[in-house]
Amino acid sequence: MFGFNTNPVQAQSQDVMLVMGDSLSAAYGMSTEQGWVALLQQKLNKQTQDKLFNINVVNASLSGETTSGGLQRLPNLIKRHQPSYVILELGANDALRGQNLSTTEHNLASMIEISQQAGAKVLLLGIRLPTNYGPAYDARLAQTYLSLAETYQLDLDPFFLEDVALDPDLMQNDALHPNPKAQPIILQRLWPKLTRLILSQD
Repeated sequence: MFGFNTNPVQAQSQDVMLVMGDSLSAAYGMSTEQGWVALLQQKLNKQTQDKLFNINVVNASLSGETTSGGLQRLPNLIKRHQPSYVILELGANDALRGQNLSTTEHNLASMIEISQQAGAKVLLLGIRLPTNYGPAYDARLAQTYLSLAETYQLDLDPFFLEDVALDPDLMQNDALHPNPKAQPIILQRLWPKLTRLILSQD
């Protein structure tokens, strides 16, 4: 799936929120309009009508994306869209492939620095692994996100699928990807962090 604009670019004064994720943000296994990122744009549009937010969401998430791939794509996306906000939701595919998590941490750190140097505020979304990957590796992945959030003073959701991941009724048959019913729940969980990101003065 390629990146898409969930809302056409309007006035130049409109801020851009760039979502850099994998299949968990790319609406894998469903129509794009059902994914949490598209639902976020719909919610922001309602806020715009109330003159609270005026934000265009650009979803640059790709199914199967790794932190290495995201790092390669990010500079051009930053240059093209000039986002005020960047949502980083990457690392799951690195871990599922057994990648050295030091490399994952380095890639995410580079993406955070690129975003911040461009003047964007960053929200970091973490993920946890299925139990068959072992507690030590999963703990190392969790620590990766915590360390990055501390180092760069970021708001972090350490497991943004926590409210849906263990409910079979909210997951697809592969038990890895949330289904359409889960998407509003994911957005509901993230909304307070997203509003803090938008309203923060840092």
